[in-house]
Amino acid sequence: MKDIITVGNMRKCENICININNNSLELMYRAALGVFNSVNWHGKVGIFCGSGNNAGDGYALALILKENNYDCDIILVSNKFSNDGKHYYDLCVKKGINIIKIDDNQIDYDIAVDALLGTGFKGELKEGYVNAINVINHNKYIVSIDINSGLNGDNGLAINAVKSDLTVSIGYLKPGLYLNMAKDYVKRVVNIDIGIKAEDNVYKLIEECDFAGVFKPRLNFTNKGNYGYVGIMGGSSDYPGAVRLADMAQTALYSGCGVSRVIVPSCIYDLIFKSVLEATIYKMPSDEKTMIYDESNLALSIKGLKSLGVGIGWSSSDEYKKILEYLILNYHYPLVIDADGLNTLAKMDLELLNKNKGNIILTPHLKELSRLTGYSIDYINENLINVVLEFTKKYNVTLLVKGPTTIIAKNDNIYFVDKGCSGMATAGSGDVLTGIIVGMLGYMDDVFLATALAAYLNGYAGELAMKEYSDVSMTSSDTAKMLKYAIKYIKESIK
Repeated sequence: MKDIITVGNMRKCENICININNNSLELMYRAALGVFNSVNWHGKVGIFCGSGNNAGDGYALALILKENNYDCDIILVSNKFSNDGKHYYDLCVKKGINIIKIDDNQIDYDIAVDALLGTGFKGELKEGYVNAINVINHNKYIVSIDINSGLNGDNGLAINAVKSDLTVSIGYLKPGLYLNMAKDYVKRVVNIDIGIKAEDNVYKLIEECDFAGVFKPRLNFTNKGNYGYVGIMGGSSDYPGAVRLADMAQTALYSGCGVSRVIVPSCIYDLIFKSVLEATIYKMPSDEKTMIYDESNLALSIKGLKSLGVGIGWSSSDEYKKILEYLILNYHYPLVIDADGLNTLAKMDLELLNKNKGNIILTPHLKELSRLTGYSIDYINENLINVVLEFTKKYNVTLLVKGPTTIIAKNDNIYFVDKGCSGMATAGSGDVLTGIIVGMLGYMDDVFLATALAAYLNGYAGELAMKEYSDVSMTSSDTAKMLKYAIKYIKESIK
């Protein structure tokens, strides 16, 4: 796992480091050296500098490039300087580095370096910076220092921003490199350590190596019971295909559980039972459209299950409130609530979540999270980390928020999962994810980690599907088909 901290936390940590060691100029030089060592420099280099310490990193980088005999220009977008930035700017003048204004001529470089705005940027861009960003974006290869100028460092929102081939994050990764619009602006990220220690509130980015020990070779002297019986409860006459996808794509079984049980209303049993191959099926009492509450049947349907996913394809019914309340109060194992299960929950008293007997995992997209929290989608986008932390401190759940980067939160802990692709913006992608989570919880005890790793697998499989079928044509079932290949590749990579 890699560390991620907020912009405010980074600023706090940096100030502590400077106050202890009185080394702000040294930190700026280390940042520049880290950028220098992260790039395959070639051809003519242009460093676009704003007015703050991000520009200071650019000036220090220009000195290092000059010392190593690279041809570079400094392009001034502002005549203002931070104190440390002015120190390195003056050295650039003494060294005879070519310094021009952005409007002096047509600017075209083999490598353009974005040192305009740092992680502290918020709000709207000034006109000169809008022009500078547009100029940078027309260059051949673009490197952003710390974060892409115009991108909010905490939430990844932007009106206009630099589109980098490489972003070199300084000290620690920032949330804004992953959330919301970030993937549309940031192609690749590397982080460099400049000697700043994180003090508190460190979040984690899930990596492939975090699967070590999860997909270890299985013993011959085991059976399906060793890997868990799991269940997926859902479906209605309005949406019979959703629960079929969650199980018939075999996501739970592909993810490693021993037995997968589909729990559906009797009204759709005849529609799906012929397609349920490796899985088992349990009929719940129903009316002509939806499942109805029957405590004895409900207890039997979940008996022996190590994990349960509920709500996929449920549609709407007052009976679901009774079913969901029963599961929350009586099911002693991980319970994944998704789709219409979340819509049902949003109409109930959420304090019920604090009475759960097992571990509850909620998997909302932004609209569903808006219903659960009462916040607008715009507010959530702008304050996602604070919203998920507030919710999981108030309610005893693990919260997985779907998006370009998936956020998994529990109390003060947050995992980021940046796997996934634009082609996954299609119906059923959340169903596949639920199947993976439920399947992994059949044999993993760490609910928080299992949820995060499931999101990683889902995203990785989606990326493989997009390579095969394109972002336009891929479907969620393509993601499910690629799951076994994703697991195979991960197993091979962590040997």
